[in-house]
Amino acid sequence: MNSPEWPALGYDVWRATCDTLHAHTQLLGKLAVALAPPEPQLQHAALRLTPRGWETHPLPAPDGSGFLVVAIDLREHAALVEHSDGTQHVIPLIPDRPVGDVTVDVVDAVTQVAGPVVINPRPQEVPWDVPLDEDQEHHTYDVPSVADYFKAATRVAMVLGELRAPYRGRVTPVNAWWGSFDLTISLFSGRSAVPPSDGFITRNSGNAQQIEVGWWPGDARYPRPAFFAFLVPSPDPFNPALDAPARWDNELGEYILDYDEVIAAADPHRTALEFGRAAITHLCLTGSWDTTLAKSATGLLPPID
Repeated sequence: MNSPEWPALGYDVWRATCDTLHAHTQLLGKLAVALAPPEPQLQHAALRLTPRGWETHPLPAPDGSGFLVVAIDLREHAALVEHSDGTQHVIPLIPDRPVGDVTVDVVDAVTQVAGPVVINPRPQEVPWDVPLDEDQEHHTYDVPSVADYFKAATRVAMVLGELRAPYRGRVTPVNAWWGSFDLTISLFSGRSAVPPSDGFITRNSGNAQQIEVGWWPGDARYPRPAFFAFLVPSPDPFNPALDAPARWDNELGEYILDYDEVIAAADPHRTALEFGRAAITHLCLTGSWDTTLAKSATGLLPPID
């Protein structure tokens, strides 16, 4: 029997709600892109998973009045706009409320508390292209499904947080990415890289050698939740052999460990952690990374005093 802390999350069951929630997080990302000072590898555009849900980092108010945070509260099922002066707007997320309506209300709330903001409403990295403020298609919001997702995502974030902690090189926080709707950490070797394409996201995020480990709740191309890991850039030839509870997916170009396998294990947290450590060790070796960095990622070196 699965642990209640690691709930089952069948993508086919909650797909419509997943797409709606994904679209709501895209709005948060668009606001971050518009307001946050740019950072390498697009870190300014990353969101975070908190005990409340998906949130932006503190964003400079466009009128210079302080900070604001915009959140998708997955406990109270609402979009929140909070200013550092204490002003708060709450926009309910309810079944059958379209993404377009929520988007308009959130942008209006930001304007009221922090000054006017202009975003690019065109969604990214998704199969649909209707602007967020015109999206009437995505309106399904099943509260129990959202609750199960949030429980699962919280457990995943705990794994990723433990996985990143000992690494002695540059490493990201646990990022919540609104384009691909996943949670990830990125570990950097310190070397630059040639991006694999000239697209905006790729040329800005793929210009440094990195290992990415993360989890997504399923999408159209891989319709089930899974952990994943990959190296950028990938050496040619690449040896995918990995002694871990995982498999190499040629089409995705990633190591995959299905979430269902994790939650069926006696210790899901340890199973997911072992996958991440094994993948990082193998990918560090494959990418000829500094051996000290590789050892630190697995906790083989003592912590920094």
